[in-house]
Amino acid sequence: MKEYVLLMFTAALVNNVILGRFLGLCPTMGVTTRLDAAVGMGMATTFVMTVAAIAGWTVNTLLLAPFELGYLRTITFILIIASTVQFTEMVVKKVSPELFKLLGIYLPLITTNCAVLGIALLLVADKMSFIASILFALGSAIGFSLVLVIFAGLRERLALADVPRLFAGPPIAFIVVSLLALAFMGFSGMGAS
Repeated sequence: MKEYVLLMFTAALVNNVILGRFLGLCPTMGVTTRLDAAVGMGMATTFVMTVAAIAGWTVNTLLLAPFELGYLRTITFILIIASTVQFTEMVVKKVSPELFKLLGIYLPLITTNCAVLGIALLLVADKMSFIASILFALGSAIGFSLVLVIFAGLRERLALADVPRLFAGPPIAFIVVSLLALAFMGFSGMGAS
């Protein structure tokens, strides 16, 4: 049990998908201008990442690995992720049309989010068990969502700050996300005893 908690903690904070592995920077920069959009994207990505990890692990373990079809792994995972995103998009459109409009193009772009595909491929590369795969994907998704929400809050405050024209917009956003990455590096010593 302790190893599973540590796995989730490590996936969320120590090896954060955005700040530690530098995956998923597109939605991080695109959706985090408003806090509500960041929360919605975080929830949608959490769902997609977890379901894609479960389906990807199952397909890889039961179909690709036994029949030595590893060369089809990437395309298979992309199809799984695209199907999951399509389902998520339909649900969000039905349940919350305002969130659907707010997320705009970034919701279907979860399909090409390198963080989602990266986690699915990491699960296979690390040869994780089914439970470990689910918890790792969930922890990574929680870490992804956490960074989106923190960064959205910081960007909302930055919008009110007096930033020099040279740094206004994306430059200050990249500076802030790099400082956030440095802050998350403080978690890297935790768990080592």
